[in-house]
Amino acid sequence: MLNNGDNHLKDDQSLCPIKVVTGFPCPSCGITKSIVSFYEGNIAESIAYHILGPVVVFFCLFTIVLLAVEIKTRKDYFNQYLYHRKTAYGLAIFLGVYHAIRLFLFVQQHSFQEILKESIWK
Repeated sequence: MLNNGDNHLKDDQSLCPIKVVTGFPCPSCGITKSIVSFYEGNIAESIAYHILGPVVVFFCLFTIVLLAVEIKTRKDYFNQYLYHRKTAYGLAIFLGVYHAIRLFLFVQQHSFQEILKESIWK
């Protein structure tokens, strides 16, 4: 399953409960496909699936390094750098705007029948 040799990521139905019920993608739809494409070296495809996919990979690597430094130095950096109200609000606003744009483009590119086909209401 981890080997995407048969390109099953493009063809398989999403397991997102919101997309299955409504036919519309949720704000995080495409993150897994984006991360897999990023690992395969397809940066453009990764960003096409979800713009935050590569960011998630770098965030995870940054967090691992930061927590290792915390263990080594016995100082608390994680809370200092990653728990900011402004960061959370900024990310929430960015994700909301990005999702609104994705939904607008999704509706523009798909007919009503195609949207229903992606849901349980076929």
